[in-house]
Amino acid sequence: MDKTFRIVLVVFAVLAVSLVGVVAYSLHNLQRAHRSAQWVVHTHAYMAEITAAVAALRTAEGALNAYLLSDSPAQEVAFRNAFAELAERMEVAKAMAEGDGQEAANIADFEQALLTRADRARALLSAHRAGETESVQEQLWQEDEATGLTVSRLAQRIIVRQQNLLRERDRIAFEQDAAARTTLHLGAGLNLLLLIVAGWFIRDGLRARQSEADSLMRANAALEARVAERTEELAQSNQQLRTENLEGRWKAEALDHQLRYNHLIIARVASPIIVITRALNISRVNPALESLVGKTVVDLVDQPLQQVVTLTGSEDVPSTLDPITSALRNGRDLTDLTAEVKLSGRQAIPVLLSLYPLQDQDHVVGGVVTLQILPA
Repeated sequence: MDKTFRIVLVVFAVLAVSLVGVVAYSLHNLQRAHRSAQWVVHTHAYMAEITAAVAALRTAEGALNAYLLSDSPAQEVAFRNAFAELAERMEVAKAMAEGDGQEAANIADFEQALLTRADRARALLSAHRAGETESVQEQLWQEDEATGLTVSRLAQRIIVRQQNLLRERDRIAFEQDAAARTTLHLGAGLNLLLLIVAGWFIRDGLRARQSEADSLMRANAALEARVAERTEELAQSNQQLRTENLEGRWKAEALDHQLRYNHLIIARVASPIIVITRALNISRVNPALESLVGKTVVDLVDQPLQQVVTLTGSEDVPSTLDPITSALRNGRDLTDLTAEVKLSGRQAIPVLLSLYPLQDQDHVVGGVVTLQILPA
């Protein structure tokens, strides 16, 4: 994954996060605006119920006063309907005030004032039914203005509080709308900026890719020229190697012939011959030695030399193979050393031992031991 792709991927990831954030914030604002609209509708409906309740009270009291003065059945129906409407309005208002402690207290005070007015109306009706006309007229002329003012004042207090809440809600809604507009503008600007950055990186990446493609084409052309040149060199080298391999095969065949001739020569020598390693182990023997000791090549190869040949010394010099070890180390010849050859199942016979070290580039790698059988 190249650098341009990673940068574009990061830019689009940030762009996606920004879009998701803006959409989420917009949905939140819509839900908040919907709840605010519901609250505003509820508040206006609540204020309308309070206003309607006051109007119903005034209508009911007016119809009641007219009924008390005229005994009109129509007025009786009117005030009864008005009081029923008042009770209905109050039930609705109390239901709408639930959930707000302050408003529940205000509506309770308002309801208590209305109950006071209702008690006055019931008292007037009771006096009227009892035929106390003078008492009714006296109560009508002595209107309880304080109670009526209390009802109006409490209703006004409720309405004023709701209007203040509406104004506060309008202010908060305005601030929220301003914040939402700012957020949307910033989100749109950020998204546009990110798109511009992504476009710039894509264009820069395309230019870089085109430059790399041109460089690759030039490199391919140069490489093809080098390959053609190298192919020609390899063809010449291959021809030279074939020639050298042919010469090497001829040399190997010549060397093989030489080794076979050497083996034939050693095998044809009548005297026993042993080829040893630097560690004094037998590596090759000729048929004369096999016939002498009564063992085959398989039995003799890799065996120590002293198991076949033992040097014999004078009375004051012990028998040892150290002269052979010293001669191999120093690369010098040994001739006519007295020794004995151990025979299979027979008595050892005396021989004269000669050693000729074998050297490979000034390093002794072994030696050739020749044995001359002495007469008994």
